[in-house]
Amino acid sequence: MKLKVSLLGLSLLASTGLSVNAIAADGAELFKAKTCWSCHGKDANTPIMPMYPKLAGQNADYAFNQMKDIKSGARNNGQTAAMKGVMGLVSEEEMRAIADWLATQ
Repeated sequence: MKLKVSLLGLSLLASTGLSVNAIAADGAELFKAKTCWSCHGKDANTPIMPMYPKLAGQNADYAFNQMKDIKSGARNNGQTAAMKGVMGLVSEEEMRAIADWLATQ
């Protein structure tokens, strides 16, 4: 029975085009792993410089769209030049997980 459920889950996952890693992504862990904390603070609310935004509590869709726009170059003001390189290391699935986590802080 467990095997059938697992296979069904993998089939559904494959049909969505998402990877197992994207589903299992932990926004808090990604925030650390992608070094977001080094500028925005470990709590996402204590940036190392006043000009860096506090990310904790941001609306998830807003944060996700900002990350996508920085990565694509659609947003290119302020500190986005520095962020563009970082965002190049983050997939859309990871961006979503980070944004969802930020919204809970």
